[in-house]
Amino acid sequence: MPKYLTVSSFVRARAAEIKAMLKAVRKKSSNTLVFQSLPRHMRRRAMSHNIKRLPRRLRELARAEAEKPEHQKKDLPKSKCRKARRRHINLVVEFNRRQKQNIWLETHIWHAKRFHMVKKWGYCLGDRPTTKCYRACYRAMANHCLLQDLSYYCCLELIGKEEELLTALAQMCSVDTGPTFAAISCLGGRRQGALMLYRKDQYPDGALGPITFIWKPRHETDSASGSRQLWIWTHPVFKQDILAELKAVCHCSEPLEPCNPKPVVTLSQGENRMDVTEKVGQKRKRNDDSKMVVPVKKIIGDGTRDPHQPYSWVSQTTGIAIRDLTMEILRYRLIGPLSHCVLTESLKAASVHTDLGTTDSEIKNWWVENCRNPEQVSLHRRQEAVFELLRGLSASNLPSGTILGLTVGDPRLNLPKNRSKAMPNPEKYQDGEKVRQLVLEGVSAECTQSFLWDRNICNSVTENKMPEKDLNSLRSKLLVPGSYLDLGPQESKIPILLQPGKIAGEDWPGWGSGWDILLPKGWGMAFWLPLIYRGARVGGLQEGLKHSLYKRTPHVPSDYPDCPAGIQFAREVERDLLEKFKRRPPAKRANYVKHGTLAPFFCPWEKLTLDWKVQHEAGQRAEGSSVLGSGDSAAEGGEASRGPLTGQLRTEMDASSQDNMQVENVTGMTDPCEKDETTSDCAFCVLRSRKLLRQVSAWCQPARVKAQKIRHRASKL
Repeated sequence: MPKYLTVSSFVRARAAEIKAMLKAVRKKSSNTLVFQSLPRHMRRRAMSHNIKRLPRRLRELARAEAEKPEHQKKDLPKSKCRKARRRHINLVVEFNRRQKQNIWLETHIWHAKRFHMVKKWGYCLGDRPTTKCYRACYRAMANHCLLQDLSYYCCLELIGKEEELLTALAQMCSVDTGPTFAAISCLGGRRQGALMLYRKDQYPDGALGPITFIWKPRHETDSASGSRQLWIWTHPVFKQDILAELKAVCHCSEPLEPCNPKPVVTLSQGENRMDVTEKVGQKRKRNDDSKMVVPVKKIIGDGTRDPHQPYSWVSQTTGIAIRDLTMEILRYRLIGPLSHCVLTESLKAASVHTDLGTTDSEIKNWWVENCRNPEQVSLHRRQEAVFELLRGLSASNLPSGTILGLTVGDPRLNLPKNRSKAMPNPEKYQDGEKVRQLVLEGVSAECTQSFLWDRNICNSVTENKMPEKDLNSLRSKLLVPGSYLDLGPQESKIPILLQPGKIAGEDWPGWGSGWDILLPKGWGMAFWLPLIYRGARVGGLQEGLKHSLYKRTPHVPSDYPDCPAGIQFAREVERDLLEKFKRRPPAKRANYVKHGTLAPFFCPWEKLTLDWKVQHEAGQRAEGSSVLGSGDSAAEGGEASRGPLTGQLRTEMDASSQDNMQVENVTGMTDPCEKDETTSDCAFCVLRSRKLLRQVSAWCQPARVKAQKIRHRASKL
């Protein structure tokens, strides 16, 4: 070994070796990455994507390694989940196809996400919410507001001369059951009427079902021609029977042109879904011919009908025309003491455009033309004033059946940022004299007029509705985000009708009252969401059943057993309950024989009335025999004749009991659950005469209530 070493000469002599060593160090002998060359206790997960997490001596190597093409991030297509892969290409087309068997309401998508859906009466309806909200719904209808979609109710329109209409409809109702179509309060169009329809001249037998009706208010143009317009609302389960009887009574046998809605666009039969879908990750390119394709629209209103069936009929003798307006007019129901607060905060009366500039002269719609008429503007001002008074009133304060016509602006513009609860503010509305006059007299006949009766205006309102896309685009251009969007004359104006709900019950006056909103088709969700954002809770069919139960009012159709539709509904319920009973194991089934239950799955009204009839006849025979026995005993004198009289009465009672037992045996031999499907005539009828019902109610009242009424009448004297 040399004693000393010159570094420069030594390095120059071994420069090649040092260069080879550095090259070997920098070159990896395996496919591991830079951060993988570190000991395991120094590795971090973030080193794979963040170079700064590596030691400084390895950052340059990692940066160079990341720039290599094999380590660049590839634009791989994202694999969609199974739900996204199974999603239809055109959802509107798929939704239109799925409505062929059961019609969807305009709020169906909203309900399907939150409710248990059932298929009833040709519709797909929300039965009950998926959440536990029984008590919440009760508190809503008792303290705040409960919202229901009743758009499945059917509307039948009758147009003709007033005398002809009243003459024809008088054959289907009776004055004994209450006010009829000719009631003065309803004939002028100020009130909504409710009655029970029967087959022609068959009262009290042949019940068809309950209805509500509205007469169009008289107008100068209508008074000259003598033509009137009538809307009859009924449940879909009674629609076919009532419509057939109306056509027979009005002699409307000639159908007009059938409904011809736009054809529903669907995929061709030869086109396969696998051929339509493109490769995953690639966008579907639009063909050149797609510019000529008309976009698919959601079917609403008459688009849900069968295009091959007529929906309007006319009579050549009476001149009466009948038209089916099912799904043409939507109906929402607000139940609760604060439903007026929800209604008045969600809807705003339409603004009047009287001062249009030269630039706005090209804007032509039905509302702009209406604003040029001073009489229509004055009428709208009066209706708006009445609507403002409703903020301090509840529906129970107004006369039952009151109608208010109004034209409101687009409710989507009044949508709040967050969901809130509408509450009354009595300090703001304290016009006592006008409120008192409105409570006593109700809405005037002029304020009941509405453009909802005009079919052309309703179609224009539906067709010219501003899409959500355009509305959101205008909102995004606001200088202050979230501020009010003023569209001016371009804002949509919607005609509606407001009706206070029925008031029933003496224990809690005004409980269950509310409002019904009638609006044209196509505006379902536009009115639905603002009502929910104001604190209204949504209910389904079960909530409607409980509401009728709490109010002690008949529920449709279960509480109408003498109607053909009610009988059919009872059979369907019986079949469902029987199938559910048979699905249970025999050891877990209820023993109805042991409990003495004759018909556990339906109410045998026919057998019950037959038993009542037998008992009544037996009682009459017993009374007759007692009268004869008393006469004989008076002639003979003494008590010796009481023995034979008692024996004779016992004989009569035994005979009547034997007759009763024979009837029970005859009926017991056949299964009461089995009824003849071909017989539609009911063997009994429900008592609906108001005079007789008052008498029965007086008999059935407890003695305590009767004594209170007697003391109350005595105090008045």
